[in-house]
Amino acid sequence: MLDLSGKAAIVTGSSRGIGKSIAECLAASGAKVVISSRKIDACDAAAQEINSRHGDGTALAVAANISSKPDLENLVHSTRSAFGRIDILVCNAASNPHYGPLSGISDEAFRKVLDNNVISNHWLIQMVAPEMSERKDGAIVIVSSIGGMIGSGVIGAYNISKAADFQLARNLAVELGPHNVRVNTIAPGVIRTEFARALWDSPAAESRLRSMTPLGRIGEPRDVAGVAVFLASPAGSYITGQTIVVDGGSTITGPL
Repeated sequence: MLDLSGKAAIVTGSSRGIGKSIAECLAASGAKVVISSRKIDACDAAAQEINSRHGDGTALAVAANISSKPDLENLVHSTRSAFGRIDILVCNAASNPHYGPLSGISDEAFRKVLDNNVISNHWLIQMVAPEMSERKDGAIVIVSSIGGMIGSGVIGAYNISKAADFQLARNLAVELGPHNVRVNTIAPGVIRTEFARALWDSPAAESRLRSMTPLGRIGEPRDVAGVAVFLASPAGSYITGQTIVVDGGSTITGPL
Protein backbone atom coordinates (compact mmCIF):
# COMPACT_ATOMS: atom_id res chain seq x y z
CA MET A 1 0.00 0.00 0.00
CA LEU A 2 2.98 2.32 0.43
CA ASP A 3 4.83 1.19 -2.67
CA LEU A 4 5.76 4.08 -4.99
CA SER A 5 7.82 2.12 -7.52
CA GLY A 6 7.66 3.70 -10.96
CA LYS A 7 6.51 7.06 -9.61
CA ALA A 8 8.34 10.37 -9.97
CA ALA A 9 8.10 13.16 -7.41
CA ILE A 10 9.06 16.81 -7.07
CA VAL A 11 9.71 18.05 -3.55
CA THR A 12 10.37 21.77 -3.12
CA GLY A 13 12.53 23.03 -0.28
CA SER A 14 14.10 19.59 -0.09
CA SER A 15 17.80 20.24 0.45
CA ARG A 16 17.28 20.11 4.22
CA GLY A 17 14.75 19.71 7.00
CA ILE A 18 11.24 18.41 6.38
CA GLY A 19 11.57 18.52 2.60
CA LYS A 20 14.76 16.49 2.58
CA SER A 21 13.23 13.89 4.86
CA ILE A 22 10.14 13.66 2.63
CA ALA A 23 12.33 13.14 -0.44
CA GLU A 24 14.36 10.47 1.36
CA CYS A 25 11.24 8.58 2.46
CA LEU A 26 9.65 8.81 -0.99
CA ALA A 27 12.85 7.33 -2.44
CA ALA A 28 12.85 4.60 0.19
CA SER A 29 9.33 3.71 -0.97
CA GLY A 30 10.54 3.34 -4.56
CA ALA A 31 9.96 6.77 -6.12
CA LYS A 32 12.34 8.84 -8.22
CA VAL A 33 12.71 12.25 -6.58
CA VAL A 34 13.76 15.73 -7.60
CA ILE A 35 15.53 17.75 -4.92
CA SER A 36 14.94 21.46 -5.25
CA SER A 37 15.85 24.61 -3.34
CA ARG A 38 17.52 27.91 -4.21
CA LYS A 39 21.15 26.74 -4.02
CA ILE A 40 22.36 24.04 -6.38
CA ASP A 41 25.23 22.97 -4.09
CA ALA A 42 22.80 22.11 -1.31
CA CYS A 43 20.53 20.30 -3.79
CA ASP A 44 23.45 18.30 -5.16
CA ALA A 45 24.53 17.25 -1.67
CA ALA A 46 21.05 16.04 -0.72
CA ALA A 47 20.61 14.21 -4.04
CA GLN A 48 23.98 12.49 -3.64
CA GLU A 49 22.96 11.24 -0.19
CA ILE A 50 19.78 9.72 -1.58
CA ASN A 51 21.56 8.20 -4.56
CA SER A 52 24.16 6.64 -2.29
CA ARG A 53 21.41 4.92 -0.31
CA HIS A 54 18.97 3.99 -3.06
CA GLY A 55 21.01 3.80 -6.24
CA ASP A 56 22.30 6.21 -8.85
CA GLY A 57 19.55 7.94 -10.75
CA THR A 58 17.09 7.88 -7.88
CA ALA A 59 17.46 11.59 -7.13
CA LEU A 60 18.00 14.61 -9.37
CA ALA A 61 19.05 18.07 -8.18
CA VAL A 62 17.37 21.11 -9.78
CA ALA A 63 17.80 24.55 -8.23
CA ALA A 64 14.72 26.79 -8.25
CA ASN A 65 13.58 29.93 -6.49
CA ILE A 66 9.90 29.45 -5.70
CA SER A 67 9.24 33.15 -6.29
CA SER A 68 10.33 32.77 -9.93
CA LYS A 69 7.78 31.29 -12.32
CA PRO A 70 10.45 30.58 -14.96
CA ASP A 71 12.48 28.69 -12.33
CA LEU A 72 9.46 26.55 -11.50
CA GLU A 73 8.76 25.93 -15.19
CA ASN A 74 12.35 24.75 -15.57
CA LEU A 75 11.94 22.52 -12.50
CA VAL A 76 8.93 20.83 -14.07
CA HIS A 77 10.58 20.56 -17.49
CA SER A 78 13.76 19.08 -15.99
CA THR A 79 11.76 16.51 -14.05
CA ARG A 80 9.89 15.38 -17.14
CA SER A 81 13.11 15.24 -19.15
CA ALA A 82 14.80 13.05 -16.53
CA PHE A 83 11.94 10.80 -15.41
CA GLY A 84 9.34 11.13 -18.17
CA ARG A 85 6.48 12.02 -15.84
CA ILE A 86 5.40 13.68 -12.61
CA ASP A 87 3.16 11.62 -10.35
CA ILE A 88 3.70 13.34 -7.01
CA LEU A 89 4.17 17.00 -6.12
CA VAL A 90 5.09 18.06 -2.60
CA CYS A 91 4.95 21.83 -2.11
CA ASN A 92 7.12 22.19 0.97
CA ALA A 93 9.18 25.35 0.42
CA ALA A 94 8.06 28.45 2.31
CA SER A 95 9.40 31.65 3.81
CA ASN A 96 8.72 33.91 6.76
CA PRO A 97 10.64 37.19 6.42
CA HIS A 98 8.71 39.07 9.12
CA TYR A 99 8.65 38.46 12.87
CA GLY A 100 6.31 40.82 14.67
CA PRO A 101 2.73 42.12 14.56
CA LEU A 102 0.90 42.67 11.28
CA SER A 103 0.76 46.38 12.09
CA GLY A 104 4.50 46.54 11.44
CA ILE A 105 4.79 44.47 8.28
CA SER A 106 5.70 46.20 5.03
CA ASP A 107 3.67 45.66 1.89
CA GLU A 108 6.74 44.10 0.28
CA ALA A 109 7.21 41.57 3.09
CA PHE A 110 3.51 40.67 3.18
CA ARG A 111 3.47 40.10 -0.57
CA LYS A 112 6.61 37.97 -0.33
CA VAL A 113 4.98 35.70 2.25
CA LEU A 114 1.86 35.26 0.15
CA ASP A 115 3.81 34.87 -3.10
CA ASN A 116 6.20 32.25 -1.71
CA ASN A 117 3.76 30.32 0.47
CA VAL A 118 0.59 30.40 -1.62
CA ILE A 119 1.02 31.72 -5.17
CA SER A 120 4.08 29.56 -5.88
CA ASN A 121 2.11 26.47 -4.83
CA HIS A 122 -0.69 27.48 -7.19
CA TRP A 123 1.79 27.93 -10.03
CA LEU A 124 3.41 24.55 -9.55
CA ILE A 125 0.13 22.72 -9.23
CA GLN A 126 -1.16 24.31 -12.42
CA MET A 127 1.99 23.15 -14.19
CA VAL A 128 1.69 19.49 -13.17
CA ALA A 129 -2.06 18.97 -12.86
CA PRO A 130 -2.81 18.60 -16.61
CA GLU A 131 -0.64 15.50 -17.06
CA MET A 132 -1.92 14.00 -13.82
CA SER A 133 -5.50 14.62 -14.95
CA GLU A 134 -4.82 13.05 -18.33
CA ARG A 135 -3.47 9.89 -16.67
CA LYS A 136 -6.29 9.94 -14.11
CA ASP A 137 -3.72 9.59 -11.35
CA GLY A 138 -1.78 12.03 -9.20
CA ALA A 139 -1.07 13.12 -5.64
CA ILE A 140 -0.34 16.67 -4.51
CA VAL A 141 0.71 17.46 -0.95
CA ILE A 142 1.09 20.97 0.44
CA VAL A 143 3.08 21.29 3.66
CA SER A 144 1.21 23.92 5.63
CA SER A 145 1.38 24.47 9.41
CA ILE A 146 -0.72 24.42 12.55
CA GLY A 147 -0.06 28.16 12.43
CA GLY A 148 -2.85 28.31 9.85
CA MET A 149 -5.29 27.22 12.57
CA ILE A 150 -4.43 29.81 15.21
CA GLY A 151 -3.73 33.51 15.59
CA SER A 152 -0.34 34.95 16.46
CA GLY A 153 1.04 38.30 17.52
CA VAL A 154 4.39 37.70 15.84
CA ILE A 155 3.97 35.40 12.79
CA GLY A 156 0.53 36.50 11.66
CA ALA A 157 1.41 36.89 7.97
CA TYR A 158 2.91 33.40 7.88
CA ASN A 159 -0.18 31.99 9.58
CA ILE A 160 -2.46 33.73 7.10
CA SER A 161 -0.53 32.19 4.21
CA LYS A 162 -0.73 28.74 5.75
CA ALA A 163 -4.47 29.06 6.29
CA ALA A 164 -4.76 29.98 2.61
CA ASP A 165 -2.96 26.74 1.72
CA PHE A 166 -5.69 24.75 3.47
CA GLN A 167 -8.31 26.37 1.24
CA LEU A 168 -6.12 26.06 -1.85
CA ALA A 169 -6.04 22.31 -1.28
CA ARG A 170 -9.77 22.07 -0.64
CA ASN A 171 -10.67 24.01 -3.75
CA LEU A 172 -8.24 22.14 -6.00
CA ALA A 173 -9.46 18.83 -4.56
CA VAL A 174 -12.93 19.72 -5.83
CA GLU A 175 -11.62 20.73 -9.26
CA LEU A 176 -9.21 17.83 -9.75
CA GLY A 177 -11.10 15.08 -7.96
CA PRO A 178 -13.08 14.01 -11.06
CA HIS A 179 -9.71 13.29 -12.69
CA ASN A 180 -8.52 11.16 -9.74
CA VAL A 181 -5.95 13.74 -8.67
CA ARG A 182 -5.83 14.12 -4.90
CA VAL A 183 -4.78 17.32 -3.10
CA ASN A 184 -4.11 17.38 0.64
CA THR A 185 -2.19 19.37 3.21
CA ILE A 186 -0.04 18.45 6.19
CA ALA A 187 -0.01 20.80 9.17
CA PRO A 188 3.13 20.22 11.24
CA GLY A 189 3.59 21.62 14.70
CA VAL A 190 7.06 22.54 15.92
CA ILE A 191 9.54 20.29 14.12
CA ARG A 192 13.24 20.16 14.91
CA THR A 193 14.47 21.98 11.79
CA GLU A 194 16.64 25.00 11.08
CA PHE A 195 13.54 26.87 9.88
CA ALA A 196 11.93 26.53 13.33
CA ARG A 197 15.13 26.76 15.36
CA ALA A 198 14.06 29.92 17.22
CA LEU A 199 11.11 28.01 18.70
CA TRP A 200 13.10 25.13 20.23
CA ASP A 201 16.79 26.03 20.43
CA SER A 202 17.14 26.53 24.18
CA PRO A 203 16.55 24.25 27.15
CA ALA A 204 13.75 26.49 28.40
CA ALA A 205 12.00 26.61 25.02
CA GLU A 206 12.25 22.87 24.50
CA SER A 207 11.01 22.17 28.02
CA ARG A 208 8.01 24.43 27.47
CA LEU A 209 7.16 22.74 24.18
CA ARG A 210 7.47 19.29 25.70
CA SER A 211 5.12 20.28 28.54
CA MET A 212 2.52 21.51 26.04
CA THR A 213 2.66 18.38 23.86
CA PRO A 214 0.84 15.20 24.91
CA LEU A 215 3.50 13.01 23.26
CA GLY A 216 6.11 14.85 25.32
CA ARG A 217 8.63 15.61 22.58
CA ILE A 218 9.39 17.91 19.67
CA GLY A 219 8.60 16.54 16.25
CA GLU A 220 11.31 15.29 13.91
CA PRO A 221 11.31 15.69 10.11
CA ARG A 222 10.59 11.98 9.58
CA ASP A 223 7.34 12.38 11.54
CA VAL A 224 6.09 14.59 8.73
CA ALA A 225 7.72 12.55 5.95
CA GLY A 226 5.81 9.41 6.83
CA VAL A 227 2.51 11.24 6.43
CA ALA A 228 3.59 12.62 3.05
CA VAL A 229 4.41 9.10 1.83
CA PHE A 230 1.03 7.89 3.06
CA LEU A 231 -0.83 10.67 1.23
CA ALA A 232 1.15 10.08 -1.97
CA SER A 233 0.70 6.30 -1.94
CA PRO A 234 -2.17 3.89 -2.67
CA ALA A 235 -2.81 3.83 1.08
CA GLY A 236 -4.18 7.37 0.79
CA SER A 237 -6.12 6.83 -2.43
CA TYR A 238 -9.50 7.90 -0.97
CA ILE A 239 -8.29 11.00 0.85
CA THR A 240 -8.51 14.44 -0.73
CA GLY A 241 -9.09 18.01 0.38
CA GLN A 242 -8.00 17.17 3.90
CA THR A 243 -5.45 18.43 6.41
CA ILE A 244 -3.53 16.00 8.59
CA VAL A 245 -2.14 17.62 11.72
CA VAL A 246 1.29 16.34 12.80
CA ASP A 247 1.98 18.07 16.10
CA GLY A 248 2.24 15.45 18.82
CA GLY A 249 -1.16 16.59 20.07
CA SER A 250 -0.20 20.17 20.91
CA THR A 251 -3.27 21.71 19.28
CA ILE A 252 -5.66 19.61 21.40
CA THR A 253 -4.37 21.01 24.67
CA GLY A 254 -5.47 24.27 26.20
CA PRO A 255 -5.16 26.31 29.40
CA LEU A 256 -5.69 24.28 32.56
